[in-house]
Amino acid sequence: MSETLLEVRQARKHYDDGNIQALDGVDLSIAAGEFITISGPSGSGKSTMLNLLGGLDTPTSGEVLYRGKNIGTEIDLDVYRAMHVGFIFQAFYLLPSLKAIENVQVPWLGGSCGVSSKREETARELLCELGLEHRLQQYPAQLSAGERQRVAIARSLANNPDILLADEPTGNLDSVNTAKIMEILKGIQQRRGMTLIIVTHEDEIANSAPRHIRMRDGRIL
Repeated sequence: MSETLLEVRQARKHYDDGNIQALDGVDLSIAAGEFITISGPSGSGKSTMLNLLGGLDTPTSGEVLYRGKNIGTEIDLDVYRAMHVGFIFQAFYLLPSLKAIENVQVPWLGGSCGVSSKREETARELLCELGLEHRLQQYPAQLSAGERQRVAIARSLANNPDILLADEPTGNLDSVNTAKIMEILKGIQQRRGMTLIIVTHEDEIANSAPRHIRMRDGRIL
């Protein structure tokens, strides 16, 4: 049986001085290498849950653990995000002034990740893995929506994380590109043995994972 990678214990998240309760005493255990989808209506708490798992936010009460250590107290949030988590978003968030191969290198900016030539070679390999070997020198405006999301996926893999978090990764894509992106994400998860967690409002995507978590009113159903 796989070890527990992430654990949420009685997590509550309040906003607006407690007037908005995004999470209401949630417990969740995620094993290393799992593929999970989280779905629910708007305001159900699914994106808040993803933010806590990724260290983008901290719970008002309760705790989130990575390999048994508290994220935010025992593990520095910046270190956790940089070393263990890759993020994919609906809006891509590519820098328009950078080419595809440069966008993939953004997670390394300001860090000590070796010489520039090594970073560029790794970025090239990631883009080629995602079928973009012919688009390395293109700017985001020159890429289709599906290609921009593939660049964003390559960027999320730059630091070789063991957790990949995707928030509505197909929300801006048509059905053809949605199928391609899901095939890519599943392939990456299987080849690399990563933990893949996808937040989605699309039933077909939600039901495509071995484990599907449904949320409503800040709780897991």
